[in-house]
Amino acid sequence: MKCAGIILAGGQSRRMGGGDKGLLPLSGQPMLAHVITRLRPQVEALALNANGDPQRFSEFSLPVIADPIEGFAGPLSGVLAGMNWAVLEQPDITHIVTAAGDTPFFPKDLVEHLIAAANKNAQCVILAGSDGHRHPVFGLWPVALRNDLATWMAETETYKVLAWVQRHDNAVAEFPLHDTISGRVDPFFNVNTREDLNAAETYLQDLSL
Repeated sequence: MKCAGIILAGGQSRRMGGGDKGLLPLSGQPMLAHVITRLRPQVEALALNANGDPQRFSEFSLPVIADPIEGFAGPLSGVLAGMNWAVLEQPDITHIVTAAGDTPFFPKDLVEHLIAAANKNAQCVILAGSDGHRHPVFGLWPVALRNDLATWMAETETYKVLAWVQRHDNAVAEFPLHDTISGRVDPFFNVNTREDLNAAETYLQDLSL
């Protein structure tokens, strides 16, 4: 499997007061920089999924791909955008791996374990899991399912990730919690509020995650 990484950075950030959460500073650099640093070594190619003016992400020197569906269609629209980009720009890529732009502590072996959980089934969708929860924004998606996803999104009345995933072979790759001096931290901890951002600063100080 050859994987491209797609960082989903197009959330509406309502609980943060709007704007791009990924551009908020975390330990002296944008939160997206932490996400990019973790994902880049794990994949063959990397792109950001976000709508609006792509120039606001110019400092990262990455392709910025917009959702193919108008309005806020959620993470599945970002998955489809990533698949479309891979087909057009990265023809050797067989899968995309998605990661959230507001989740700076996800595992450095994310892609390796997602692939292992597929158990050589190239058509299997794999979602990350931890502490008894699935994380649908973190997943391994076969590019071969692109047309199926496009058709489903054009016809469905729901854009829920699991509603589409359950139509296909799927599995969950489980990841352990991080241990810090402040306690155990979910590797898929995401920053939704200012309080979360403060907590993320603490976690970075506690342990090099």
